Amino acid sequence: MMEPRPNDTAYHRPVLLAECLAGLDVQPGGRYVDVTFGGGGHSARLLERLTTGHLYSFDQDADAEAEAARLARPQFTFVRANFRDLAAELRRRDALPVDGLLADLGVSSHQFDTPERGFSTRFDGPLDMRMDTDGGPTAADVLNDYKEADLHRIFGMYGEVTNARTLAATVVQARRGRPLATIQELKTAIQSVMPRGKENKYLAQVFQALRIEVNQEMDALQEMLLQTADVLRPGGRLVVLSYHSLEDRLAKNFIGKGKFFGEVEKDFFGHETKPFTALNRRPEEASAEEVALNSRARSAKLRVAVRN
Repeated sequence: MMEPRPNDTAYHRPVLLAECLAGLDVQPGGRYVDVTFGGGGHSARLLERLTTGHLYSFDQDADAEAEAARLARPQFTFVRANFRDLAAELRRRDALPVDGLLADLGVSSHQFDTPERGFSTRFDGPLDMRMDTDGGPTAADVLNDYKEADLHRIFGMYGEVTNARTLAATVVQARRGRPLATIQELKTAIQSVMPRGKENKYLAQVFQALRIEVNQEMDALQEMLLQTADVLRPGGRLVVLSYHSLEDRLAKNFIGKGKFFGEVEKDFFGHETKPFTALNRRPEEASAEEVALNSRARSAKLRVAVRN
């Protein structure tokens, strides 16, 4: 395991760092993209390996943009944008094709540890959960404005909450008194439907569902993955680090089939037509040592593929 750097701990400790860099097969003169800058842990270590190469890092978070200023150098460009705009933003900078692309799909430690962002169940704060705080609906908007059926859908689909229907009904009942505005108000409102002894896990599932919906994460991930086939050169590497089954399933299906649903397509001669070949049959996971240092690594799954 690599020795930690200051920016690995102060803002965000990168998960499976050595494995991500190995998967990218970083070449000093190569062109790379980190579509999820976050706290900059992966980007910083990738930059250390470049000489004449270049790194383009994407993030829509203003805090990430401020952190990126610490890495300023000729070989680095920060792109303040959602990664669903990947191809367009790279094309604008005449940066196609690229040799490797990294997508670390987790929420940064900094976002979790900032109460006013509303990502963590550990603090009280506003029900926000937006990656881009400049606009768009918040978690409070979702909880207060969505129909009961839509709440049922997102709790069940994105949070895999077992009593999603009951939870949705409970939220609708609670908001009739007054709108839910804070994390503590939400916790109090749904306390009666939490499984006893498993409250923390349950809340994590609820928050995951809300965060995914607020940021349209599944739609954005599918859009970004589909663009990787166009932005990566033949032989280029795709590295995807996911933290829950929904993300990992999309990455697995796309790498294995070139699509998210259904079977792989074949040409007239019966040969599979897909843009990538997986380099690891099963996803890599963090070691017990890494999990002990960083609990966020516990659920991480790393998939690596090469562009055909």
